[in-house]
Amino acid sequence: MKKILSVSTIAVILLTLFNGILFSQPRVRESFNENWKFIKYFNASDENTTFDKEPAGLQAPSFDDSMWRTLELPHDWAIEGPFSDTLENNTGLLPWKGIGWYRKHFTIPVSDAGKRIYIDIDGAMAYAQVWLNGRFVGDWPYGYTSFRLDLTPYVIRGKENIIAIRLDTKKWDSRWYPGAGLYRNVWLVKTSDLHILYNGVFCTTPEVKNDRGIVSVKAEIESHLNEPALVTVRAQVFKLDEKLEPGTAPVAESVPATAVIPGYGNHNFRLDVPVIHPALWDIEDPELYRMVVSVSQGNTLTDRYEVNFGFRTILFTPRDGFFLNGRRVEIKGVCNHHDLGALGAAFNIRAAERQLEILREMGCNAIRTSHNPPAPELLDLCDRMGFLVQDEAFDAWKTPKKRNDYNKLFYAWHEEDLRAMVRRDRNHPSVIIWSIGNEVGDQNNPALSESLRTIVKSEDNTRPVTAGCDRDESGTNGFQLTLDLFGINYRLYRYDAFFVHKENINLPFHSSESASTVSSRGEYFFPVVEGNLDNNLPGKGIFHISSYDLAYPAWASSPDQQWAMQDKYPAVVGEFVWTGFDYLGEPTPYYGDLTGLTPNTRRYEQILKMLESQGVKEVPSRSSYFGILDLAGFKKDRFYLYQSKWRPELPMAHILPHWNWPERKGQVTPVHVYTSGDEAELFLNGKSLGKKSKGVSQYRLRWDDVVYQPGELKVVAYRNGKVWAEDIKKTTGKAAGLSASADRNEINSDGKDLVFITVRVEDKNGLTVPRSNNQLNFSIEGPGKIIATDNGDPTNHESFQAKSRKAFNGLCLAVVAAEKGAKGKITVKCESKGLKSTVTEISIDE
Repeated sequence: MKKILSVSTIAVILLTLFNGILFSQPRVRESFNENWKFIKYFNASDENTTFDKEPAGLQAPSFDDSMWRTLELPHDWAIEGPFSDTLENNTGLLPWKGIGWYRKHFTIPVSDAGKRIYIDIDGAMAYAQVWLNGRFVGDWPYGYTSFRLDLTPYVIRGKENIIAIRLDTKKWDSRWYPGAGLYRNVWLVKTSDLHILYNGVFCTTPEVKNDRGIVSVKAEIESHLNEPALVTVRAQVFKLDEKLEPGTAPVAESVPATAVIPGYGNHNFRLDVPVIHPALWDIEDPELYRMVVSVSQGNTLTDRYEVNFGFRTILFTPRDGFFLNGRRVEIKGVCNHHDLGALGAAFNIRAAERQLEILREMGCNAIRTSHNPPAPELLDLCDRMGFLVQDEAFDAWKTPKKRNDYNKLFYAWHEEDLRAMVRRDRNHPSVIIWSIGNEVGDQNNPALSESLRTIVKSEDNTRPVTAGCDRDESGTNGFQLTLDLFGINYRLYRYDAFFVHKENINLPFHSSESASTVSSRGEYFFPVVEGNLDNNLPGKGIFHISSYDLAYPAWASSPDQQWAMQDKYPAVVGEFVWTGFDYLGEPTPYYGDLTGLTPNTRRYEQILKMLESQGVKEVPSRSSYFGILDLAGFKKDRFYLYQSKWRPELPMAHILPHWNWPERKGQVTPVHVYTSGDEAELFLNGKSLGKKSKGVSQYRLRWDDVVYQPGELKVVAYRNGKVWAEDIKKTTGKAAGLSASADRNEINSDGKDLVFITVRVEDKNGLTVPRSNNQLNFSIEGPGKIIATDNGDPTNHESFQAKSRKAFNGLCLAVVAAEKGAKGKITVKCESKGLKSTVTEISIDE
């Protein structure tokens, strides 16, 4: 007697068979980062140059690259330096301008016959040109755009292939340090002839309710077949944390869609997937899903494409601010340039994650990618960690800021670059705003802005388009009406003009770039002066800025002034502070030199006056002072000011300055307190100096008449009359020893993971000595390496790769990686003459 299978059993068998097909691998995407050969060419005067003239024929397969350096991507050739006073400090005094060549030898197996072969480059600075086996493949000049090139016509299967990439940063000008080289990840992608286009899946969530959500999927299919094909496309939704393997049941799936695609043609499929009780992506609980789109021809699976997405709703209103999932959320954001401090522009996931962790501690919930598309992994991190993102395309349009900036590319490339950014990033739930430009010189050209907005909307109409505007007329001349969300950079007086202009009544508004307060961590100068930097420079050859957080350029403001204006206009969506972290280059106000400037111009006279006031001919500063955190990621005092405002329910108090002032005994030394409390009492050596309360639009408490005496400063903060938080600053003894703390005690052995070790110079009682600048020496035992050191000093010219570095105001940083495939532990030792040494042990997680 034959056994009859039940309907449910048959369903399970069919699901298993289908999943077996689904989870096969018709598409392969593999890292293409290892074993590149590299050489660079600069001028003959550059100390780090192997040859001073670029020879011809470097793309030829027969060229002998055996003497070139072997390295792994991502790679920034300029971060190794050396720093040079002959270079622009506006781009970090680093040798980023030049010609760089990368070559890689690889084999495509015969078994890949019939496959399409692509190279995906996430970022190449700049003017990339690519050859395979001596034949020109293609180019892409804008260094911040991710792009794909088709290698298929040039590949030789079963034999060695040689890819050559030439980069030319001599043709590129930048207002900040851009880095140089293949500084982001590179991928080799293999597909069938019938596959989904590059960034060709777009997931939107037009319906989001507690009991039901709908994912609308657009899938663009490309055929390289020479005859029509009957194609079936299916979309399935899985939880992101589920392992995809045969037998894994989807959360939901679409009804299959079928169409005939002509030979060498394209077709756009649209599928809707209903999901019951969808978990929402939110900044507090960022739930993510994985969309899997499969393409089949008959019974053959020809492509399988995965992309992450989230269910969430966004709404920008002209009078009530921003709503995420129906809840009012104030945007508490920062602007960040793309370099990672001592690591340069070479992207590293752990380094970026560390930055986000520190910002989250401060209360930050949003990132503006100033002023270019970011590494795609940064958006992955923002998705996972719950950050909102303003994704920005350009720093210039037709009108230049620098002679060879994006204006040289605008006419030929702006549409391709803008579409590339939107198509790559549109599935990230963290991205809530598209920015088409920053302080562009074309704010008198509404038609041009409208044309860019139209390009964005043709790829994604679910998010608003903005621009960071710094011209007075841009809020009233019609330019603002080409934007869905108006952005003002600084110039607080413009808020009044914007809100009274009748045409702006229905236009949401945000501070796309705010504050620009400048400071050096742990540096304080007297008397304390508030306001424009022209009145705030210490002079005497000192290239630092006081950390009382009251100094800012003429166009900018203090955080306090910015918040007062936002309190006046609660409809403001929020702000993006300039900046979260210090960055390489643009060391305002100590930027620029007289080279190449026309005498007697305003700019020439400004720099000449600054140099004369300092009594020097050259400026040593090589990184910015704008950061709330310094270049090493150490907290400046400003960190606590923002924390007190952005995390009002966190009990906290912070005193500044430090209390080591032997030369100021008996002199007035103002004391400021940042607290989330509403009042506080200050004590010096146990004696009360009075209680102060916050008034309207007051965000710090000030005791400006404190007479310095060594000992202990203590503040007790109150909230609603009850003790809320305390902080203490003590006069320390002499430096006696070192202590070290690692951000993590374990490290992955993938060769990419990093551990950041903070070393403190301490007195015999374990107090950090604030004015100590001892020379520190790092060494390592075990299967690891020290890849960078830093101290946060914007004027320091020691190599970032040096194992010996001075502390800056008591702190120093070492960045450690494990060798690939290593086991065991790494021991890092830090020593300094006359001080007790410190040792850090890191376990390697296999």
